[in-house]
Formats: sequence, C-alpha cells, structure tokens
Amino acid sequence: MPVSLRAVFAGTPRFAAVSLQALLNSPIDIMTVYTQPDRPAGRGRTLRQSPVKTMVAEEGLPIRQPQALADEVDHLTALSPDILIVVAYGLILPKEILKIPPLGCINVHASLLPRWRGAAPIQRAIEAGDRETGITVMQMNEGLDTGAILSQVSTPVF
Repeated sequence: MPVSLRAVFAGTPRFAAVSLQALLNSPIDIMTVYTQPDRPAGRGRTLRQSPVKTMVAEEGLPIRQPQALADEVDHLTALSPDILIVVAYGLILPKEILKIPPLGCINVHASLLPRWRGAAPIQRAIEAGDRETGITVMQMNEGLDTGAILSQVSTPVF
C-alpha cells in the first residue's frame, strides 16, 4: 500500500472548509487542522467558531487555534508533516514554520495572483469591475502572496 502524503491544514472560512473537505476525500493524511480562535459575532457578541472548526469537529480531527503561530513551531516540528496547506487562514506563517515541511507550504488564494494579494480578493475583484477572477495555488515564501505560482484556474465574474 502506498504511503500517503502527511499534511497539516490551516484555514478559517467556508471557502477553506470546502477545500479541506476535498482533501479529506483524497489519499492525503490530514494530521491536524489550524483555524482562527473563536470570535464574538452578531449583536449579542456570541462566541462563534469558524466553519473549518465546525467541520473538523464533525470529522474528529485534531484542531488547534493559536492566537499566534510563532508558538506552534515545536508542535509542528514534532508532527513532521510533508506539506502544510493554507487556505484563507488569516495569519501570516512565520519563517520558522515555512521551513518545517520538506515539501514546503502551499497556499490556495482566491484571485489570479499577482492581482489582489492579501485579504478579501473576491470582493476586491468585484469592486474593481474585473471581468475575470480565479484561484491560484502557490508555493509560500516570506512575502504576502508573493511565492511561485504553481497553478491557476480562471472564471468569469458575473
């Protein structure tokens, strides 16, 4: 039996949960999941968990919600993942974490990079009147959405 790729996933919104579900349906071994800490939301400021946390609880996977990733270097080193997959996580990965997985860290970003680096790329594309947007899979580096582009798929903006 072939050995599957050992991965750590980091993501927060529904967009990330959909990506995580696709990975869970693949031969990739998701070892643990990182998501943003629960946050107050709504008029009552009720503590709400992220869509990724909700899904992970149903799947029974280990979950971590650190305020800062710098505190996670030892934990991630001990896990020894082959790759770290990031989808709309909301925290910048420190250089020390980028170096841990031998296959590196990849990011799934909701724009056709280099256009619309950073947060809210879909909203920014719509506000700018872009006729096309898409998804970029990129190798992460120390910059903000500046790594090598591995793959892109475009779609029209309706």
